[in-house]
Amino acid sequence: AFLNLCRSLRRFSTDAEQRLWVHLRNRQIAGAKFRRQHQFGPYILDFYCHEHRLVIEADGGQHSEEAVAAYDMERTRYLEERGLRVLRFTNVEVLQQTSVVLNRIFEVLTDKPSPYARG
Repeated sequence: AFLNLCRSLRRFSTDAEQRLWVHLRNRQIAGAKFRRQHQFGPYILDFYCHEHRLVIEADGGQHSEEAVAAYDMERTRYLEERGLRVLRFTNVEVLQQTSVVLNRIFEVLTDKPSPYARG
């Protein structure tokens, strides 16, 4: 059942997820291999890099609602307790500030400032 759900989520990804995937696929950022809609325990992660134990989530507007925010906190706690690092970006950030989001991902993967950062 999880496998079918993962496939469905890949097929019907949001605009923000599609935008991120264009940049994350094929090891384009710091040579890191990402999987999308990857099952980890009871959860399906938007993007996951096993080598760096990094999770990237693109959150839509519903994530600001109290119940969804509480679920996100529990989910993040579960993942962090298992040694994963979780980066969350809103869909608006991904779509309107793509370079900022990509720079942050690069910095987390390499533990150094992005060469693409402006400033």
